[in-house]
Amino acid sequence: MKTFDWIVIGAGITGAALSYELVKKGLTVLLLEQNAVVQNATRFSYGGLAFWSGTTDLTRQLCREGIEIHRHLSEELDTDTQFRELDLLLTIAAGDRPEKVAASYAHFAIAPRLLSVEAACELEPLLNPKAIAGALTVGHGHISPEATTQGYSDRFVGLGGAIEFAEVRGFVREGDRILGVKSATETYHAQNVAVCAGGLSRMLLTSAGIPLRLYFTRAEMLEIPPQASREVKVRSLIMQAVLQRFPMEAAASQVEVDPLWDEPGNVLAPPVLDAGAIQFQDGSIRIGQLSRVLSDPNATVDRAESEAAIRAGVGKFLPALENLPATWHDCLVAFSCDRLPLIGAIPNVEGIHIFSGFSNPLVFVPPLAKRFANCAVGENDPLIPKLSPSRFV
Repeated sequence: MKTFDWIVIGAGITGAALSYELVKKGLTVLLLEQNAVVQNATRFSYGGLAFWSGTTDLTRQLCREGIEIHRHLSEELDTDTQFRELDLLLTIAAGDRPEKVAASYAHFAIAPRLLSVEAACELEPLLNPKAIAGALTVGHGHISPEATTQGYSDRFVGLGGAIEFAEVRGFVREGDRILGVKSATETYHAQNVAVCAGGLSRMLLTSAGIPLRLYFTRAEMLEIPPQASREVKVRSLIMQAVLQRFPMEAAASQVEVDPLWDEPGNVLAPPVLDAGAIQFQDGSIRIGQLSRVLSDPNATVDRAESEAAIRAGVGKFLPALENLPATWHDCLVAFSCDRLPLIGAIPNVEGIHIFSGFSNPLVFVPPLAKRFANCAVGENDPLIPKLSPSRFV
């Protein structure tokens, strides 16, 4: 029976990056993923790297480290992550006060610049000038999340890591120590387990009696294939300046709401729509995003109704995209109650760790994977303890 130094659960970008960094340290690592065809938050991400968005010493440092890694990651992984730097355009809805919205961004490391309606439409000609009162713009990083994750996975295997496709059903536990994980057909043993299962992390841990203040939204988007978007060019990554998702997450992660998360069928907040779009280098376009907070990760939704809402919401700002052929998709996106990821050992149970909650920003993943791996081999790190799940205990 082989025992690994680490088992990593979840082969999205977080799990793949962490597995790669651990195996680089000379550790034996098994990466487990339940789906051979990935349908997770990485697959349906916009791929934006908000390196400008740090608001504290901690987040500003991680933003700087993250974008520096991404600028050289294609070379390190020997793959094309499709990294580029482009304009982020944050639309300000008609009726909102542009100066007030701009002031709410003044505390970021790089404050976005306020544009008039005319300047915004010059930067992004697809915009409907009647739908906006202006826009904010700032330099933004962008990757293909799928290509980047595949690059991490390939290099991980090349360095001796192992990947298996199996759905983790539970943990091997002896008292207050985790000794491995169980699938439907196999048992895997390890000195340490890292949960990187995104929106499924809470369910997996809760089923094992391990409470954690980690939550998830159900994010819905439409994907327009390259053949349907040949005549359309989206120049920028477009999002709304006043996002509804963050207040929704804050309301749904209050400590008094926690018991409702463990009851099936609860709707913890009304759904919200943040209209946005990004065109990838292969020509495909992703538009969305409709977000829901449902206590059941397997809850079903009315796809036709969701698609109609996304098309109408995006079409208001970008009419050329509203009626293009597209496929509806959804995924779970993990978040914490303070909008920072949960990184490190889970309190009160030995041998189990968390590396999840990266709903924003994605740029944090590479530097935190490196720092986590440093800690795994006994090196001290000043930042990882600040992101420990014990901060909520």
